[in-house]
Amino acid sequence: MNKSTFFIVGQHAVIEALKNPNRKVLRLFLTEESKKNIHRKSPKKNLLEDVKVYFKTKKELDKYSTKENLLHQGYVAEIEHLEKPILKEFIKDKNDITFACLDGVTDPRNIGSLIRSAASFEIDGIIIKERHFPDESKLMYKAASGAIEYVNIFEVSNINSTLKNLKDKNFWVYGFDGNGDKNFTDIEWKGNNVLLFGSEGFGMHQHTSRYADFLVKIDINKKIESLNISNTAAIVFHYLDYIKKLKD
Repeated sequence: MNKSTFFIVGQHAVIEALKNPNRKVLRLFLTEESKKNIHRKSPKKNLLEDVKVYFKTKKELDKYSTKENLLHQGYVAEIEHLEKPILKEFIKDKNDITFACLDGVTDPRNIGSLIRSAASFEIDGIIIKERHFPDESKLMYKAASGAIEYVNIFEVSNINSTLKNLKDKNFWVYGFDGNGDKNFTDIEWKGNNVLLFGSEGFGMHQHTSRYADFLVKIDINKKIESLNISNTAAIVFHYLDYIKKLKD
């Protein structure tokens, strides 16, 4: 079966796609300078082997990124989608799993930034409603800065039923809410956990928040109403990674 293809732009997004043995890169559009940089970034392995490479000027490459107002940096690639991981298969025979679950988060830049943080701090995967995941967004790939190649993204048809199924399999669900009962640093993080984050403007849907075992918050300056979703996630991911390493 032929997979659909799409374009991504930007140095990190393109180079990490080339490094990923599971990612099919069909065509690569580079400037002469960006080709030299790829070889500098990967001196031991020729990332351009088995890839059709076309050399273009920066101006010629602009057509791939001007609509989204992005900087291509001399890198454009046509790629195929990765195989989608299956959540129920992934959790088999595993312990101490941490997932991030996005309820209504749709902004590609925020999703991309969140993916980058998840990869940086070794979150096991991101759960997102399939129709909310902008899987061909140049903006998301650029914001993820190549990290999308290293994160399990579980696209599901229904967030609520997914949370219910995970709770039945001994996952704790922590909903992050500015009015939460506890600071998230007061939680004893252990076992299997789902970190539930709501949308940029409206937070968690009320019917989804009912699946949270606990509502927790990040203590911030009372003069500030809230943090951006990707900033919130980065703080939480870093803290949990730090706690995990302390235990190890």
